Amino acid sequence: MKNLWLSILSIMTMSCQSKPNTIEKFEPNTMNIENGKEIAIFAGGCFWCTEAVFLELNGVENVKPGYIGGKTVNPTYEDICTGTTGHAEAIKIIFDSSKISYGELLEVFFATHDPTTINRQGADMGTQYRSEVFCVNAKQKEIALAYIKQLDEANTYGKKVVTKVSDASTFYVAEDYHQNYYNQNKNKSYCTYVITPKIDKVRKEFKDKLKK
Repeated sequence: MKNLWLSILSIMTMSCQSKPNTIEKFEPNTMNIENGKEIAIFAGGCFWCTEAVFLELNGVENVKPGYIGGKTVNPTYEDICTGTTGHAEAIKIIFDSSKISYGELLEVFFATHDPTTINRQGADMGTQYRSEVFCVNAKQKEIALAYIKQLDEANTYGKKVVTKVSDASTFYVAEDYHQNYYNQNKNKSYCTYVITPKIDKVRKEFKDKLKK
């Protein structure tokens, strides 16, 4: 999936060039409720990583990797990999706000990726790997901007946070083989060396927020 791991992906049985059987889209509006729950959309590099992180959290009921923020209609993974569509790899989270708040989700998001690098997470480079919060309503934008301000004022990272805060646009759910990727491919090198350390960090630093 990543520049550093092309040799690994070349032997994967699934094709990164195939379109999903059906295009699933989420059109944001002022009501951020889906099936009685709330929605959060984050882009923080590889969506295999962010999906795996948020699946650990109590109150998170569903996480779907996908594409958002670009101009191409019904993009495929192959399209995204060109870096020319404008989309970011992102996740759409369905969560129960009585168990975990939007602010707590932001806390985990900023703790598990580097929000100080533009269009890059580690060896993964390109606009599709940018750090961005896509807000489905004005309240989320207010919370996200305030949280970033706090991080900068505390000099949390030793440099300025570059995470964008944007209004959510159409979210396209990624192909089936990207869904629940980490849990189905834990022994692959990218999972072992990139994703597992993020999972370990969440389990160590956010014990009170984990699923039982």
